[in-house]
Amino acid sequence: MGMSVTISAATEQDAEQIFRLQYLCFQTEAALYGNYRIDPLVQTLDSVREEVARDCVFVARLGEEVVGSVRGSVTEDGAAAIGKLCVHPRLQGHGIGARLLRAAESALADQHGATRFRLHTGHRSEGNLRLYRKVGYETVGTSQGADGVPMIVLEKPAGTYAATA
Repeated sequence: MGMSVTISAATEQDAEQIFRLQYLCFQTEAALYGNYRIDPLVQTLDSVREEVARDCVFVARLGEEVVGSVRGSVTEDGAAAIGKLCVHPRLQGHGIGARLLRAAESALADQHGATRFRLHTGHRSEGNLRLYRKVGYETVGTSQGADGVPMIVLEKPAGTYAATA
């Protein structure tokens, strides 16, 4: 019988696995933009550890292996900034990303008082855009990442949690 993927809050012991998974998962985004200096690829392990300690971070596990991750924090305007959603390439397309989003949204609204959720993705990232729109996010604007990649900003109100795909 196969193992199930479980979603739980990240612990400091997860930081290194999150760091490695993030580096693996964002290679395709970097290739899409021809830019291997995007934030998830240049983030340090110490910075990931700080985020795990400070922010709302969830992981998807298959046994002991971290196979997915997402982070979020509430900003001054009451919105929750959700970012660095990633799922191991061999497990993409099975609803794990939507489950991670739901866990983060739920915690950010219920425990941290977020009134809406905001995230961004690269303008060519069709798979990401498809997922975010499927779970209720709408485009509210554009921005430019610090790495120069044009980004699409999406939001949805709190209370409209992601449906499990």
